[in-house]
Formats: sequence, structure tokens, C-alpha cells
Amino acid sequence: MTSIATAPPTILCVDDEPNILSALRRLFRPHGYRMLTADSGAAGLALLESEAVDLVISDMRMPQMDGAQFLAQVRQRWPATMRLLLTGYADIQSILDAINQGEIYRYVTKPWDENDIVLVVRHALERRALEQDKLRLEALTASQNAELLVLNASLEEKVAVRTRQLKLSHDELQTANDKLKATFITTIKVFSNLIEMRGGKLVGHARRVAELSRKLAQALGLEAQEARDVFIAALLKDIGKLSLSDDLLELPASAWSGEQLATFRKHPLRAEQLLMALDELRPVSVILRSQLERFDGAGFPDALAGLAIPLGARILALASDYDGLQIGAMVQRSLRADEACNLVYDSSGKRYDPAVVAAFRSLMDQTQAPPRDMAVLSGELAPGMVLSRDLVSRDGLMLLAGEHVLTARVIAQLLDFEGKNGGRLAIRVYPPAKAL
Repeated sequence: MTSIATAPPTILCVDDEPNILSALRRLFRPHGYRMLTADSGAAGLALLESEAVDLVISDMRMPQMDGAQFLAQVRQRWPATMRLLLTGYADIQSILDAINQGEIYRYVTKPWDENDIVLVVRHALERRALEQDKLRLEALTASQNAELLVLNASLEEKVAVRTRQLKLSHDELQTANDKLKATFITTIKVFSNLIEMRGGKLVGHARRVAELSRKLAQALGLEAQEARDVFIAALLKDIGKLSLSDDLLELPASAWSGEQLATFRKHPLRAEQLLMALDELRPVSVILRSQLERFDGAGFPDALAGLAIPLGARILALASDYDGLQIGAMVQRSLRADEACNLVYDSSGKRYDPAVVAAFRSLMDQTQAPPRDMAVLSGELAPGMVLSRDLVSRDGLMLLAGEHVLTARVIAQLLDFEGKNGGRLAIRVYPPAKAL
């Protein structure tokens, strides 16, 4: 690989004495410098107009234009050229003028020490090389920064385009996901309605149990997905009873024979088996299997006790029994709500989880308190409002769960739903202070 040869530095010596110029030329030539000379400031300026000079050495005392005046013009017209002053007398003011006007690098007194002046010149040229490199790097950096700005602008546009594409895809996926969730819940509702079509005491039972189970799950701090699983499990709690006879279902549990009781206790296992093939409902099937377990360990089918029972099943057991007591599905007569509550409270730690009973008691106390929400029309909804309870269509379909924060998109969907279905929704929200 061949290296590119660089031109030797050029030095211009300016002095009105020829012997001084000859001495300087002899001194610096062996060091590889290119030497130029001029016998006056005017001649030196003329040379600078036609030659690229790296360093100027000027005598101070010259006729017509002294060294300070000459170097001042050099600084003004060729600021990158290094400047040295030769002075043969102790004229401090002249040296100061040269420093102030010509901004000289150094001054050297005559007679000079050859080693000293050679060292001064070398250092001056090294400094100029560093300054030139600095300027070159600054120019390169500025050029690269300009290129980066153009590149960044291009990248930002590409990112913006890609972001818009991803947002569009996300919105489409979100819409599809919303539709899938609605279809999924609708399918669960269909299953639940098929069970309730047998009539009698079961009509509306699963829906009421599901609402209470969801509220208990939220009160106990379950994650959204876990609360949803409990809600769905409550809707499907009686799916295993499809194989039971109408006569058995019409009798209260207290009137069953031993054989009928044994048959009834198998329905949680049948429910689990029916849902086994559906991965999405696997957590639900676990809840359904344990819905007849007791907190004291005397339940079925696995005699689980305490916290070994899935929390969703502990919630479902209480919610189901509370409603079952009021519709006459558990005892000979239908109990009032307060009577059903007292039976639940009395069974805390035995049939029911004390923590679930405590959450249930809190919900009952809130139910008796003055309502904290208000009814609004769909046209009065605004983004940021919070639903105080589940939003249910006239045919029993849950459109939105309680505590849902409304957005402009959801409000538009509700308005569209009302327009297409020809009826107003019963919407209740927290007052604005609560919604914040």
C-alpha cells in the first residue's frame, strides 16, 4: 500500500537585511521546510497573495511598514498562517503592538539561539497542524450532522408511517378481539339460557349468581381475567344438571333422598367433563368441579378444605346458596334476603370461607346504603365516566362490566347499539367526582 506524500511546510521570512534572510534560509532548509523570503512588508503581502504559507517570520524594525503592522495585516487576511516576530532591541511597546495587533504566536530576540528558534518554529507548525485538523474535523462533523439530520428526518417519517400502519392493525385487531369477546360471552349466555329453559326455580338464577360472584371477586381483589372466569363459571354452574330429572330439580335439597343427593353431587364432575375440551374454559371447569366443596372439608367431590379450594369456587358456593335460599331451591320455603344473609353469616368458617363472607357482608351493607350512582341517558355520557354496575341489554347480555371507564369509542358503540336495537339502555354511572 503506497502512502500519499504531503507537501513540506512553507515558511516566509520577511526582513530588510539580506544577511538575516540568508541566515534564516540556511538554518531551516536542512529541516525540510520550503523557504520563501521578502525584503519588506509590502513584498511579503504580495507573496502571500500567490503562495500558500504556513508560517511567517517577520523582523520588527523595517522601513515603511514595521513588523507589527505587517503581521496585523497577515492576521486579518490569512488568519490560519502562524506568525513569529524577530526583534533586535528591547522595545516592549513594539512587542506589545505585535502581540495585540498581529496576535503573534511567539517573539524571538536577535541574535537568536538556533536551537531555540528551530524549536519555536516546529512547535508553531505543530500547533497550526492541530488547528487545521480541528477545523477539518469540525467541518466533517458538521457535514455528518447534516447528513444525520436528513437521515433522521427520513427515519422519523418511516417510523411515523410504520406507526400508523401498526396502529391501524392494532385497531383492527382490537375490534376483532372485542367482537370475539362479545361472541364468547354471548355463547356462554346461550348455554346458560339453555339450562334455564327448563323453567321452574332456575329461571334467572344463574344470572343473579353471576352478578353477585363478579362483585365478590372484585371486592376480594381478583384480577380482571380471574373475575371474568368466576362470572362465567356462575353462568355455567348448572350445566352439569342437564342430565338430572325435572322432578329432582323441582324438589328443594332438604327433601332429597340419599340416592337423589348422591346423584346431585355428581353434577360438578359432569360440568368439568363437558368443558374439558375447551382450553379457554379450563379455569372455569376447575371452579365448577369444586363448587360443592365446603370450607371445613366436608364437601364434594374431593373433600378439599380451606384455601385448598379454588377461590373462585369458594365465591361461587356462597353466591349460589344465597340466591338458592331465596328461590326455595335449598329449603322447603323461599327465604327473605335478610334470612338468607343470616344463614350465610352463621355458616362462616364451616361451609363458607370467612374472607368471602366478610366481602359478602360488606356488599350487603353497601346495598342497604343510599345509592352512590346515578342513572343517565346514553346521550349524556362523556369520556372518563365510570359505570357503577354492569351494563346489560334488555335480553340479558352483559355489554360492559361495572367499573368500566368509558371512552369516546365505547360511547359511540353504545349509541350505535341503542339505535340499532330500538331501545334505551339502563345506564348507571358514578357522579363526576367519583369518576375522576
